[in-house]
Amino acid sequence: MKTRLPLHRSLFGDTPRTLLENGDFSVKLFRYPAGIEAVRLENSRGHVIVLPFYGQMIWDAEFDGQTLTMGNGFTQPLPGQDIIDTYGCFAFHSGLLANGCPAADDTHALHGEMACARMDSAWVELENDRVALRGETNYIKGFGHHYRASPGVTLLAGRPRLRIEMVVSNLSGSAMPLQYMCHMNYAYVENGTFSQSIPDSAFQLRTSIPGHVHPTPNWLDYTRQLQASPQAFDGLNRPEMYDPEIVFFADNLAQYGSKAEFQLHSPEGYGFSTIFDTAQFNYATRWILHNADQQVAAFVLPATCRPEGFNAAKQAGTLISLESGEQRQFCVETGLIE
Repeated sequence: MKTRLPLHRSLFGDTPRTLLENGDFSVKLFRYPAGIEAVRLENSRGHVIVLPFYGQMIWDAEFDGQTLTMGNGFTQPLPGQDIIDTYGCFAFHSGLLANGCPAADDTHALHGEMACARMDSAWVELENDRVALRGETNYIKGFGHHYRASPGVTLLAGRPRLRIEMVVSNLSGSAMPLQYMCHMNYAYVENGTFSQSIPDSAFQLRTSIPGHVHPTPNWLDYTRQLQASPQAFDGLNRPEMYDPEIVFFADNLAQYGSKAEFQLHSPEGYGFSTIFDTAQFNYATRWILHNADQQVAAFVLPATCRPEGFNAAKQAGTLISLESGEQRQFCVETGLIE
């Protein structure tokens, strides 16, 4: 049996409030000092903190005492129009009409309109061995696009992992463009190593330089080496070279199988992994950044295209056209390696 508990902004206060509790889960509601509502989903292995009315970002995630979230200077989520205003979360939904870093000929915000979207509704679902936070937002513009986005975050009993979901439905009478990336900002693991179910040779270094990247001579030399031999990147052992960011792309993942799994391994023995269907996500990005303000090792960002902006996807032929009434579903499982 599925139990659904609607959430309203009036339920959230400065002091955490327990919404439900049983032998497997607890769900607490609270509001950050900056005014952002948050839901803490907890099981025996750890917790996730999700922002139910703010793009349904996953602000934080921790299992077995190990944080999954990137190092950053934000002590709380902050109100904003774009993800850059509050770039301290574990994961956000990048897209949906446009995704990634806008090029000079693009007009969309960094990572699109969904990242900081105001959600129209949110609720908690409890069913057997799982608890989920779900929500909906209705995007509509006069003389423009109209869609419903339905994200979800699910925590399973006794497991150090979570599921991140997104359903997009085109409600307009004409086709809409669709670009989507599940943008998980994983913690930087010193001397960490990577593995994946696709060949190492599938990765290519990003050669374009977005506007927010300011190269140094040393970085340009290093990236020239990686461009010639991407396989030379053998792990997180040169943090001084990851400022500015290092980005790799892997395309056409479906050629390697119906499912893809990517892992980041720590010398201390723990590891992170992400699993998804290549029919949903046919592209993957690896993003690494290490400086005094941000430390992130996003070992995989599953997506429908490369995150180089709307026009780049259109030119590459990877822009999805969602017909009137059509729906697309996406699901990622991620967390500690079990």
